[in-house]
Amino acid sequence: MSVMYKSTRNSSEKMTASEAILKGLSDDGGLYVPESIPALDVDLDKLAKMDYRQVAYEVMSRMLSDFTEEELKHCIDSAYDDKFDTSVIAPLVNKAGANYLELFHGSTIAFKDMALSILPYLLVTSAKKNKVTNEIVILTATSGDTGKAALAGFADVPGTKIIVFYPKNGVSPIQEKQMVTQKGDNTYVVGIVGNFDDAQTGVKNMFNDKNLLKDMNDKGYQFSSANSINIGRLVPQMVYYVYAYTRLVADGKIKAGDKINVVVPTGNFGNILAAYYAKEMGLPIAKFICASNENKVLYDFFETGIYDKNREFILTSSPSMDILISSNLERLIYRIADDDSEKNKELMNALSSSGKYEISADMKAKLSEFYGNYATEEETAETIKRVYESDGYIMDTHTAVASTVYEKYKADTNDETPTVIASTASPYKFTRSVMEAIDKSYASQSDFELVDELNKLSKVKIPQAIEDIRSAAVLHDTVCNKSEMEATVRKILGL
Repeated sequence: MSVMYKSTRNSSEKMTASEAILKGLSDDGGLYVPESIPALDVDLDKLAKMDYRQVAYEVMSRMLSDFTEEELKHCIDSAYDDKFDTSVIAPLVNKAGANYLELFHGSTIAFKDMALSILPYLLVTSAKKNKVTNEIVILTATSGDTGKAALAGFADVPGTKIIVFYPKNGVSPIQEKQMVTQKGDNTYVVGIVGNFDDAQTGVKNMFNDKNLLKDMNDKGYQFSSANSINIGRLVPQMVYYVYAYTRLVADGKIKAGDKINVVVPTGNFGNILAAYYAKEMGLPIAKFICASNENKVLYDFFETGIYDKNREFILTSSPSMDILISSNLERLIYRIADDDSEKNKELMNALSSSGKYEISADMKAKLSEFYGNYATEEETAETIKRVYESDGYIMDTHTAVASTVYEKYKADTNDETPTVIASTASPYKFTRSVMEAIDKSYASQSDFELVDELNKLSKVKIPQAIEDIRSAAVLHDTVCNKSEMEATVRKILGL
């Protein structure tokens, strides 16, 4: 069955998966969604005997139906290779009474590697399929992890340039060092004076700027995105939920067909939406447990049905979730509005004009499989310390937010359904927050001294990604105001 994609703001516009991957964002500002989600018509017991690449093919071939078997297998094999420090790609480890799906074994030690290792191959293949001759400019905003993972994925990929904007004072020191030391003649990193929402809004505005797009086309350029607004980023994220389920089956923890819960720490809503799409394909998921930090706009939405970004923006120890405009929520809103693009557009226009919207009672009733909660900074630190002391397992701050919320969920519901927690980053990416949570006396040490201390405590090898930046030279030092983002892009591209 051929799966076509349409915009959340205009259901009449339809395109193939490769066309949607190339565009990234629809001309009307909407996000591309599958017209219908195909069934994962492979026996779960059979999937349990497959490795990560084989599961990836089964899931992605159904969603990206205009890719040939040869094209898709080439993309998968090129992505999930020795860039990952384990052949398993995404290990599922049982600690402190939960199953942690470790999504940080790629080259930049965060879950974004799971999708951004394959996106460059999907994009280049899509360009060939659609006879695109323009150079593709990947334009991306990051709250910390997408930036480095995208830069690593696209560095020196022929026919592409990549420009990443990040909030200058809104990422961890390790995250920033990873980005500003990135090699590659086609890579550009820009800090902005502002927060992630400012960066994301600036990027979206450029995607919709007709004058900029014309000037780029005249020079032989066109935009695409590496953010989770790109369907080519979202589809690969569906894979690891299916894979995690099949590991539980393979390990005898559940029988094929049994339901599981998933807990996802999320700010932009892409990672948890991928789990939702996996369920729509047929994966037996009972509850989606949406974990927020103190920027709890999603928790408030699930509680009240009102999405309201008009609030203080809080810088936390889990900066990848410091987000008040959750872009991917639009895909869920469209779904619970019965694929009504006009209704969705009305709500998104309200978000743009007043910073808030309220869904109907009917729509809210369709969110019963979601549970939202949040973790304070103190609770996040306490969880890191508690799990280290009980199990010797050290998790990063984002995973600790998820673990905290899972404990709250169990206390609220007494639900003992087997649960997978998405562990989204290596603790080495947030050494200061992690080590100070374990013992305040670490506060006096430097970031790289803390790396060595974490190595001693965790007995986990220091990732190559960290070793690489210890002495790496800063190659990107551009900083601009949020109002200067377009001018900066024009300068980079020589427009």
